[in-house]
Amino acid sequence: MKILGLFEEFWSAKAGDSRASIRDHLRESGEADESALLKYLDGGYEILSFMGSVNDVLGSDERILGGDNILTDGEWVWRGDLWFYVATYHVSLPDEFLQRVRSRRYVIPEVSRENRLAVYEEVRRIL
Repeated sequence: MKILGLFEEFWSAKAGDSRASIRDHLRESGEADESALLKYLDGGYEILSFMGSVNDVLGSDERILGGDNILTDGEWVWRGDLWFYVATYHVSLPDEFLQRVRSRRYVIPEVSRENRLAVYEEVRRIL
């Protein structure tokens, strides 16, 4: 399991050592295929759901419904608010993830129930 958006503002130290601030990943403009990437992020399998919304940690006063939710494509996991930061601040995503998504033509692969449960168990250990 790989964490997409492993930023100190969102994930505990248990999630990994490579955490950085989301502020270090802001860009003036997004990828040329940003809209397709946003659909991919929105289309992940939800493995953890929380009621409510979260504040934009970068201070826009926006609230993001389902921001604490956790989604997966079977290999990567990300928070439900990652799409917001990509759309609003053009947060950069890892090349490895971008290559995977583009090679799949922006289609979330089928992920078995067993695989989703395994990802869920891994995520629970780091939350």
